[in-house]
Amino acid sequence: LDTESDFAAHFPGYEHRPQQVTMLRAVAQALNRGEHLLVEAPTGVGKSLAYLIPAVHWAVQNGERVVVSTNTINLQEQLYHKDLPDLARALSLEFRATVLKGRSHYLCPSRLLSLLRRGATSPDEARVLAKVLVWRAQTNDGDGDALFLPSTVERSIWRQLSADHEGCMPDKCRHFQKGECFFYSARRAADAAHLVIVNHALLLADIAVQNRALPEYDYLIVDEAHHLEAATTDGLSFEADRHSIRRQLNEVGQIDVQGRVSGLLSEVIGRCQKGNLPREVLGQVELSVGKIGMAVERALRESNAFFDRLEQFVEEHRGGRKSQYAYRLRITPSTRVQPAWEGVEIAWDAANAPLAAIADDLERLAVSLDDLVGYDVPDVEELQSQILGVARRLAEARGQVNRMITMPDPDLIYWVRLDPDRNRLSLHAAPLHVGPLVEEHLFNKKRAVILTSATLRTNDSFDYLRERLNAWEADELAVGSPFDYRNSTLVYLVNDIPEPNQQGYQRAVERGMVSLFRATQGRALALFTSYNQLRATLRAIKEPLAQSGITVQAQGEGSSRAQLLEDFRTGERRVLLGTRSFWEGVDVPGEALSCLAIAKLPFSVPNDPIFAARSETFERPFFEYAVPEAILRFLQGFGRLIRSRTDRGVVVIFDKRLLTKSYGSLFLDSLPDPTLRQGSLAMLPRTAARWLDGEGGP
Repeated sequence: LDTESDFAAHFPGYEHRPQQVTMLRAVAQALNRGEHLLVEAPTGVGKSLAYLIPAVHWAVQNGERVVVSTNTINLQEQLYHKDLPDLARALSLEFRATVLKGRSHYLCPSRLLSLLRRGATSPDEARVLAKVLVWRAQTNDGDGDALFLPSTVERSIWRQLSADHEGCMPDKCRHFQKGECFFYSARRAADAAHLVIVNHALLLADIAVQNRALPEYDYLIVDEAHHLEAATTDGLSFEADRHSIRRQLNEVGQIDVQGRVSGLLSEVIGRCQKGNLPREVLGQVELSVGKIGMAVERALRESNAFFDRLEQFVEEHRGGRKSQYAYRLRITPSTRVQPAWEGVEIAWDAANAPLAAIADDLERLAVSLDDLVGYDVPDVEELQSQILGVARRLAEARGQVNRMITMPDPDLIYWVRLDPDRNRLSLHAAPLHVGPLVEEHLFNKKRAVILTSATLRTNDSFDYLRERLNAWEADELAVGSPFDYRNSTLVYLVNDIPEPNQQGYQRAVERGMVSLFRATQGRALALFTSYNQLRATLRAIKEPLAQSGITVQAQGEGSSRAQLLEDFRTGERRVLLGTRSFWEGVDVPGEALSCLAIAKLPFSVPNDPIFAARSETFERPFFEYAVPEAILRFLQGFGRLIRSRTDRGVVVIFDKRLLTKSYGSLFLDSLPDPTLRQGSLAMLPRTAARWLDGEGGP
């Protein structure tokens, strides 16, 4: 990796970085010895190459497979489309690499054909079907991530068209037998690859549900590892609402007053009528279909009544208080002993019975179709697969709701969310701990697991990460930053504004940002912890800054995240306001981003159900959980500013708690040794401008 090497010649502007070499050697050693390793490698180290080079060499030389897991699609695409092709040219080494996603990402041609045959049952289904058909004619890999499906409803419909494992019977699927199954094509490529790139959700969910989407592997590298706990939580979470239950029931089908059959039941009758079934056999099928149709009608009625009763329970808890924000109610043991909860359980019992009957009767119907193989019923085996898929999805949803209402698991967190925008009530469940799962399925079963990120430590310690992921046996390495933060970065702590919960704070932030962004001529990213504060700030600063020729754009105004970042990179005198998703993944080197403003320390919302439940497992939850979590988020935000050795910038923090609270020093001590100054709001513009002009050095 020396600057004069043949390898370096393939990378324009290549710089020798000792930190990168140190990490590369540690990764190679972990793979060779079969050891677990935690590596913190800050921005500028070049950690992707530091793990890809040893991983590729090791996999090829040993005939093994290495899985690389990322949290974001952006990093997946960077690794596959940029870093690995660059490596292939530089290393003169032949290797095979591929990206593999979860089954739900891939279109199932059989399910698409089934939906086309029965027809859309709602405007939402019709819209998604139109999008999929246009895209289907163009796609080579069937990866639905290329589709624009912005709403929850559309994404739910896509899942019904995806290659989800429920009901998938490849030995009976003609699309699989003809080589037209997108998922199994991707799986075959992964089976033959030295390097398989996946995402965190697939990594853990695949193992937990024994889905077996991944080929066998013993060596794993997890990039963006600070997200592993949250991604695993998301992957193992459950959500249901009245619309999702209704969609599944409509997919099964109903029988109207005129005797007309819809949905999958219509498909069953139609296919059987095309065969040469004896009258009595067809009559048995029609009898089964009629029984299921009646149960669907009852299930629709009773599930609506259940959600009405649950919504009434939630509204009673809310006490009639209206809000523009979603209301979330944790369902705890104390909730379940309240008299009104009994009404929820009774309503669920009435809905549960027909839902269970439908799933059972559908499975029996699918089995009974075995007897029709000799009667020329078109694609009877494919029809069985469709029925089983619908039955198992419905059974899974019913089972999850049933456990939440009547048989709660102490290792799960339950809550109900009421969204005021669409008056949508939804039920949720998530794991209380993911550390034992990570330990059992990764650290205990794999020969080498390497976790890496720019931010894994709090206060120079990996202990918080070890505790969250049960990573007690892993070795550790922190390679340090190649950047000179003391000379490149000024952190300005405003010391004369109210604290965030005090009167006058928001007005002070608005005044401070207007004067700051005028002084920096835009070129600024402002990070917030809530949309509410972002919107209030946008309203206050947009017009005053426009009068100074500075354009302010904000997350949530209509443009996509990618478009906002592109406008920011290429425009002049720009200010971009963002919330949580902008605290990381923003990479704007150079003068376009010279100022970073942080409105508040990024603590989690105390009443968030997952955060609240996990907090209860600590003796000192604030210092043992809330603060370390916020520090990691804070460091991710801080890392947006300096992206190269030549960058220079100012970080301004409008949260005086860094100076007044005992935990403030924990945040500041976690920073990579920048120049720290505190001062008044009045002195901020001049101080920032002088720093950016190269004056007022450390």
